[in-house]
Amino acid sequence: MSKLRYERPVIKKLETDMPNKFGLRTEYKPMTHIDEVAVKDLAGQYGSPLFVISEETIRRTYNEAKKAFTTRYPKVQFAWSYKTNYLNAVCKVFHQEGSWAEVVSGFEYDKALLNGVPGNKIIFNGPDKNENDLEKAISNNSFIHIDHLDELYTVIELSKKTDKKPRVAIRINMDTGIYPMWDRFGFNYENGQAWDALNKIMRSPTLELVGLHCHIGTFMLSPEAYAAAAYKLADLALGIKKKYDHNIKYIDMGGGFASKNTLKGSYLPGSDINPTFDDFAEAITTALTNSNFEPDQLPTLFLETGRALVDEAGFLIGSVISNKRSSAGKRTTIIDIGVNILFTSFWYDHKITPAQPFTHYAEETTLYGPLCMNIDVVRESVNLPLLNKGDYFVIHHVGAYNMTQWMQFITLRPNVVMIGMDKKPYLIRQSETLEMVTKLESVPEHLKKANL
Repeated sequence: MSKLRYERPVIKKLETDMPNKFGLRTEYKPMTHIDEVAVKDLAGQYGSPLFVISEETIRRTYNEAKKAFTTRYPKVQFAWSYKTNYLNAVCKVFHQEGSWAEVVSGFEYDKALLNGVPGNKIIFNGPDKNENDLEKAISNNSFIHIDHLDELYTVIELSKKTDKKPRVAIRINMDTGIYPMWDRFGFNYENGQAWDALNKIMRSPTLELVGLHCHIGTFMLSPEAYAAAAYKLADLALGIKKKYDHNIKYIDMGGGFASKNTLKGSYLPGSDINPTFDDFAEAITTALTNSNFEPDQLPTLFLETGRALVDEAGFLIGSVISNKRSSAGKRTTIIDIGVNILFTSFWYDHKITPAQPFTHYAEETTLYGPLCMNIDVVRESVNLPLLNKGDYFVIHHVGAYNMTQWMQFITLRPNVVMIGMDKKPYLIRQSETLEMVTKLESVPEHLKKANL
């Protein structure tokens, strides 16, 4: 018979009324399974830490977003944002659901082609498209979103060498009431830069202007900002129609929708206060339908939503390395997940749930990762039950950006599995090995030997 673990008695106030500055009543439930697969079994088979993607959650979330927009607007097309998560299995789920591809580099463009996306269903964004990238996009009849005049001039030059008319749009930045305003990318609406670029395109006989694009920010909490942007893009589209008798085929509202994560410093959980797909859809589609487009000439609405579609589908299983007390007496727990693989911990307070039963004693805890760096802090302060060495836990809402911005630093990057619709785990990315990390290195001959 194993010895029971001692926990000292404690008196804890339970908040049962409206939330106050101390938050809501704290009541934990272990997360023992992800999509009916035991966390313990996943960690036992694939190791810890371990990223887990829920295919069911991706499909459900995508269809929630699609329904929110298509019930309010007749022509809608989603394009999966590759930079958000470009693991092939994740991308293919979105493509199966009907989403095109939105890419911001030659690397991502080639990845989309390899994933079976036709060139005419790839949106090519970003400020860094070299001539080879642009030639490939032109030959594949992709949508090229021009970011600056140098790129525009390059596309014009390349267009003279082919019998294909490049299908182009411009990215537009604007004042939507959100500050600081994003004006690094594209052409400004207010100071006339956008019209300058549009006039150059319309006067070029070798280009075809097909759309207008904006991406006003990231993790946006104001649907009204999207309404302001949609009104301004509609104004430009109508201005082009009036001046050149040319119809814009689509308006691309970009991405930036907030997921259910909680931003650091937020008073309430993001799942309670962040806007929903319905909120964003209502703001955007109302602005477009209330503009002066002829009923039979409404532009298609493109959406490059990334984070809000995949964040909730991602989980990160980890285990406890040890517990300590700080010099001030605060409980600190060291876990096997560092900021090198959980980059979003710098700006989110991720929800963390124990993966096995526990008692109801809880304590304010700092969660440190395993890296030999003082900034390796996953949560500055989180109220958790006591977790002991070897215990498992689950970090929620990690599907966006962590698997594209992660780094091999001090530790190797872990396995990634996807729980399929059949409730079975599939390995979709293998964990790194020393051989994989050093494969691209070479050592000069005079350094190969050392006498120690």
